[in-house]
Amino acid sequence: MKSKFIFVTGGVVSSLGKGLTAASIGMLLKSRGYSVVNQKFDPYLNVDPGTMNPYQHGEVFVTEDGGETDLDLGHYERFTDVPLHKFNSTSAGKVYLSILDRERAGGYNGGTVQVVPHVTDEIQSRIIGTAEQTGADFIISEIGGTVGDIEALPFIEAIRQIRYTVGKENCMFVHLGLLPYLKECGEIKTKPMQHSVKELLGFGIQPDVLICRSEKHLSKSTREKLSLFSNIPQDAIIENLTAKSIYEVPLMLEDAGLGKVLCKLFNIENKEPNLEEWKKMVQTYYKPEKEITIALVGKYVELPDAYLSVAEALTAAGIYHKTSIKLLWVDSKKIESKEDAANFLKDADGIIVPGGFGDRGINGMLLTAQFARENKIPYFGICLGMQIAAIEYALNALNIEGANSSEFDKNAKNPVIDLMPDQKDVKIGGTLRLGLYRCMITEGSLAEKAYKSHEIQERHRHRYEFNNIYREKFGNSDMIFSGFNPERNLVEIIELKNHPWFVAVQFHPEFASRPNKPHPLFRDFIQTAVDNKGNR
Repeated sequence: MKSKFIFVTGGVVSSLGKGLTAASIGMLLKSRGYSVVNQKFDPYLNVDPGTMNPYQHGEVFVTEDGGETDLDLGHYERFTDVPLHKFNSTSAGKVYLSILDRERAGGYNGGTVQVVPHVTDEIQSRIIGTAEQTGADFIISEIGGTVGDIEALPFIEAIRQIRYTVGKENCMFVHLGLLPYLKECGEIKTKPMQHSVKELLGFGIQPDVLICRSEKHLSKSTREKLSLFSNIPQDAIIENLTAKSIYEVPLMLEDAGLGKVLCKLFNIENKEPNLEEWKKMVQTYYKPEKEITIALVGKYVELPDAYLSVAEALTAAGIYHKTSIKLLWVDSKKIESKEDAANFLKDADGIIVPGGFGDRGINGMLLTAQFARENKIPYFGICLGMQIAAIEYALNALNIEGANSSEFDKNAKNPVIDLMPDQKDVKIGGTLRLGLYRCMITEGSLAEKAYKSHEIQERHRHRYEFNNIYREKFGNSDMIFSGFNPERNLVEIIELKNHPWFVAVQFHPEFASRPNKPHPLFRDFIQTAVDNKGNR
């Protein structure tokens, strides 16, 4: 089947859930047996989110091929279980950089470079290119921002042109907007949505489907009014009520008729969707048998989206064990002593220290790792959390004076964590280890028990490594190295003997977790935390 294109735009206000809507569309089509690929177009001028502050942008989601992408790609992968690539995340900065590089190289033969046609052509080439590279039945593209934003105009114009390039029968526009409910008059107001659609019409785009974010069910009169003013049939006006869990959204949209409408508009067979496993997963989430508290100790906890994939991976593991996960968000900067660690972490059944960059809050993380180690609390360190565990053990168990990371102290007396020789004197953007790398797992380790394999591949995003010079000093201790990258002999996984579960990894397992298929390490971490609570 020739690739068909679905474009998801948003109006009225931001943060309505375009990413979840796009992910849900992908899931509903895949559940019918069609192949799908989701992608995101962001109007900001940064080339990618890799250098953006997590407080501004949330987490950076890493693809298997090492792309630093928007967090919505995490939603796409978790909903569709389709691994994405660098080319599935495009920013305005990436588009303009490509055009300017081409212009400097003489690619336009001295011609004037303009938004139309050059910028719009570049955007279109990335949309069509995804179809050519993947061969998927459906390419679902989310346009970031809100219709009317000046930054998004080239993207809106590009998708308008796409419809004429591929034909109306192969292209669909889905518009998501807010229908506010005013308690004072007891009414849902359609005017904001009407104006949003009108603005989209002004750019030459007639939406085919309207998805209405609302706190209340849409009445017949509301649907009639929206249909009249938006030129959209009533059956293509889909309500999207606020759900208790994001994982219920695709099921709600299916019940509202979205899957049927998509098939009807594309004139394809409306196959019976296979959603039973997903429904069972959501039901388990809503009816847990147990509850545990997991302390997430990090430096960006004021914005939970900075650790979105970690939180969702914990939730997935909780669902697997029919356990509700109560997340205790702990700002590592507030832990300044062993007493602070005890006070903040006393209710934790398990502790997780996720990734991050820079030296802010590091002392609190070291105290956290020490508390977990000495008090036999299940500990899961990810990336920075692994480096912290190694430094803490070197300082307090092996008495290696001045043990530190050269990231935090360039003149550290004992840089247990350091740049590798081939990384030094390289531009900062070129030193990251990004994407999938192999890891060989030691027999008899907790990692082997979790993975049930001796060789794995996981996604990375870090710059500093365990310094192999110090491996001998750890050799006869309770800390073991249970995973190595064979190509460069780099430490990937560390564990503690004589501890219920103390595992720290250099990679980011959270990116591979799915709500109905939890990552093995998160699964075993939560199981041990459940056991830890039961043994108290």
